[in-house]
Amino acid sequence: MKRIISSLLIATALVGSAIQPAAARDHHHHNNTGRIIAGGVAAGVVGGLIGGALVNNGPRYVDGPRYVDGPRYVEPAPRCWYEDRDVRNRYDGGYHTETVRVCE
Repeated sequence: MKRIISSLLIATALVGSAIQPAAARDHHHHNNTGRIIAGGVAAGVVGGLIGGALVNNGPRYVDGPRYVDGPRYVEPAPRCWYEDRDVRNRYDGGYHTETVRVCE
């Protein structure tokens, strides 16, 4: 997601810098090929950045996952939750409430 956002920001900056000089020049000239070329280049850059960010996402397995000694039983992870419990204070002998993780 970070790559896509940074790619869009870079593309916006490139398109803005390509369009602004074309819009600011004198309108007495009727040759608009510069705008067309700048738009094509900007579209190619944006498409390349977005396509590259989408293609390069996540790790890849070279050989794929495999069993070392064959399949075997693995104990499921314990069920855990959080509870509020009264805990004795160290300094004054009173009690206070803390959230404690409890597992089966």
